[in-house]
Amino acid sequence: MDAVNETSEGAPFILLGLTTSPGQQGPLFVVFLVLYVAGILGNGLIVAAIQASSALHAPMYFLLAHLSFADLCFTSVTVPKMLANLISHDRSISLAGCLTQMYFFFALGVTDSCLLAAMAYDRYVAIRHPLHYATRMSRATCTALVGTAWLVSHVHSLLHILLMARLSFCASHQVPHFFCDHQPLLRLSCSDTRHIQLLIFTEGAAVVVTPFLLILASYAAIAAAVLHLPSASGRLRAVSTCTSHLAVVGLFYGTVIAVYFQPTSQYKAEQGCVATVMYTVVTPMLNPVIYSLRNRDMQGALRALFTGRRISASDS
Repeated sequence: MDAVNETSEGAPFILLGLTTSPGQQGPLFVVFLVLYVAGILGNGLIVAAIQASSALHAPMYFLLAHLSFADLCFTSVTVPKMLANLISHDRSISLAGCLTQMYFFFALGVTDSCLLAAMAYDRYVAIRHPLHYATRMSRATCTALVGTAWLVSHVHSLLHILLMARLSFCASHQVPHFFCDHQPLLRLSCSDTRHIQLLIFTEGAAVVVTPFLLILASYAAIAAAVLHLPSASGRLRAVSTCTSHLAVVGLFYGTVIAVYFQPTSQYKAEQGCVATVMYTVVTPMLNPVIYSLRNRDMQGALRALFTGRRISASDS
């Protein structure tokens, strides 16, 4: 067993990436570089605009700022390494580097999941209980929701990484993925991985499926309330606000559940890579578009950020 552990620690992993074809690597590099820069700029601008504008200190924007910051970090955990591998012949990553990447990937991904649920609850209270919104979504409540999201995500990630670090990899070290992810690494391990797979389907489901179900329940209640709004314009505004959020939710949770909640023996690398791109690259890039281009207050804050003009709550 000692010889096996020494082999697993000494040999680096080789990330095969999205493709091994030289003709496809150049175009993929350009595409993902554009997506990455767009996501970083978009999320960074949202965080900066919310921090700079006193008109955007409502609970919704407080949660959005944390979601954008988490998305900014989330993409930076995997995409830079993927871009480097597309233009480099050295695609290796050490075991320590692999576990570090996995830790922050899991932590930030679960943070996203919890924050999306918190934002759905915020919309639920705003539409179903508008008169009690200020008290139910106080700064203390929002801080508690955000703090819980970050705490739960790091505990979840630490638990998984401690178990992954005990595995031995005595066979191939070629990972058919663009970053160190659960499923492809479990398939490479020569240890018993049943306890980790059990953890994914139990504790993992708690931090992914539970927020997803809470979001669906929130929006079901919101839909019922929207039907009883007196004005057609009010119904339209409510639907517009919720539809964009649901679009991100569907893409994020749909691909996450498709990738992780299946037996390792049934995991297919090519399909897994494509699905992973959806929630690691595309979804974080879409959030700034959805929450800024369709929100007049955010548009005003972004214009003020570029012009240097300060916006107060009375200006919105």
